[in-house]
Amino acid sequence: MSRYLLIIAAAVMFLPVIISLNIIFVSLSSNWIKIRMDDRTKSELALYSNTSNLENRWHEAARLLAGKSPREIDTRIRELGGSYQYAAMFWVDGSGVTRLSLPAQKKAPGSASDKETSVPETWTVSSAITFMKGSINRDPLTIVAFIGDRSDAGEGFMVMTVPRSVLRRDVSSFPTLGYVTVLLVLFIGFVAVSWLFFARIRRRLLRLQTAMTLDGRDGLPAAIPKGKPDEVGLLEEAFNTMVAELKDSRRREREEEELRKRLIADLSHDLRTPLTVVRSHLFEVGKEPLSLQGRESLNLMDERIADLGVLIDNLLSYNLLASGRVKLSPERKDILRLLRESAAAWYPIWTKEGMEVDIELEGEPLYWEVDEIWFKRVLDNLHQNIVRHAKGGGYVGIAAEDRSGTRTVVIRDRGRGIGEDAPVKGAGLGLAIVDMLLSRMGLAWTAESTPDGTSVFIFPKERNNLNET
Repeated sequence: MSRYLLIIAAAVMFLPVIISLNIIFVSLSSNWIKIRMDDRTKSELALYSNTSNLENRWHEAARLLAGKSPREIDTRIRELGGSYQYAAMFWVDGSGVTRLSLPAQKKAPGSASDKETSVPETWTVSSAITFMKGSINRDPLTIVAFIGDRSDAGEGFMVMTVPRSVLRRDVSSFPTLGYVTVLLVLFIGFVAVSWLFFARIRRRLLRLQTAMTLDGRDGLPAAIPKGKPDEVGLLEEAFNTMVAELKDSRRREREEEELRKRLIADLSHDLRTPLTVVRSHLFEVGKEPLSLQGRESLNLMDERIADLGVLIDNLLSYNLLASGRVKLSPERKDILRLLRESAAAWYPIWTKEGMEVDIELEGEPLYWEVDEIWFKRVLDNLHQNIVRHAKGGGYVGIAAEDRSGTRTVVIRDRGRGIGEDAPVKGAGLGLAIVDMLLSRMGLAWTAESTPDGTSVFIFPKERNNLNET
């Protein structure tokens, strides 16, 4: 922030500094030019330093030539040409004839052209007017004076042409160039400093962005080297602290996950043995003469023990799937055949519970890439949910329908719907296993539940129906 404020302060001081530096630069450059000139050049250029004085001297010389002979006028023009060596001169007599034309004895310093003014030998009114029009606001500067400095004298006129580069020698173009140079140097310097300032910040932020997007070996961002102790440096330090906390959290999560998996495995193993013993003794007790109420209680205990066994199986399956120790082997299978086989296995249970079974699996075979054993496990979990939670509806429907151009497996019931009160509550492990298995086989599922029943739809995540191959 301090460096940025320093740059802003430099920007505020930009114009005053330029003006001050330019004044100093102009003064030094003007003195440098004057020092470089020799005394003779200075005296020669001093004659042209003031245009008004130059015109006054030319008119004064013309006034003094009143009544002079052509020879005397020629002599005086030559004397003036020796004094004004950068100027060209000529004079015209009263009859309009050019009597003398003297070119400039020296080439004007800084002059862009060597072309001399064209002087006609005989002057007419039209040529005089053309000459005067061509001399207005042009280079060279043209000074015209009547001999005798009177237009009614009738003795002709005299002309001096002076290159404007000579007239401007006292106001050098070098300081203007210096002003532009200083302006550009300071402006480029300011832009360069600003660019370097923001480029460094941008480079550090890009390094931080790269560290955020690239994962390390453990799937977490890698820490970055600590930079300068400024605002970006504090951000980098906070990022490194966050990475360290994430790594520590990931380590604790893995330890807790391992502990949970071992606990589930141990509990499942420890519970199976006593459950088996309890069920065997229940079977022996069932052989004894019991009252009707006692036999109902015995059947209820047997059902609850069976549910507990299913829960233990689900715990083991979920534990294996979550730990990645189960490898699926997807193969091209006819889903309709698997549905029929699963329905045939569950049919006695449904009829025992007094449920109506409606199976509509006609049409062409439906091929998906699935693991047959684990896909049947998915169907078993869904069928078991119907028996446990929706047997009050007394209906099971299994069909293959077209939804949005994709053949979809549908399993329906007429229970109270998901989320409604049910006689038996579950832990949700069965549906969690269904979701995990279908996802690993490239399938998806969704449930539409109302108070009148629930419909579960199973379909491919993408349009990879193998009937098209």
